[in-house]
Amino acid sequence: MQIHIIAIGERMPEWVQAAYAEYARRLPHECRLTLHEIPAGKRSKGADLARLTRDEGARLLAAVPAGSRVVALDRNGRELDTQMLAGHIEKQLGAGCDLVLLVGGPEGLAPECLAAAHECWSLSKLTLAHPVVRVVLAEQLYRAWSILKNLPYHR
Repeated sequence: MQIHIIAIGERMPEWVQAAYAEYARRLPHECRLTLHEIPAGKRSKGADLARLTRDEGARLLAAVPAGSRVVALDRNGRELDTQMLAGHIEKQLGAGCDLVLLVGGPEGLAPECLAAAHECWSLSKLTLAHPVVRVVLAEQLYRAWSILKNLPYHR
């Protein structure tokens, strides 16, 4: 199984790239983590944000590998604890299909992304900066995997 994070935004700060890479590196081949960065639309004064969000959503959905289970990350989604996330990862490993996590831009995900998703999760009721979301996701995915493998990381 491969886990794809498909996220709006490119050229993240070095600390984000380093932290993401560290946790992605720790995951084994059987649970490989891949980041797909989708360019954000140009946000200028007077920009049509609804159109930008729809366009970003179309690019996100176009990047989803066929046959994948799609999860939209949205503040109104279902909150999971780490044990629940580990259960989802274990189920996906058993199913054998890839898992896709969609991360929207500043205005969130397009309604089309939410409609196309099999599930909708929330990382927190807090508002997280988009660069931080990548790091939190990578760390939590590694933590969930370490729970499944009884590694000491999760204590």
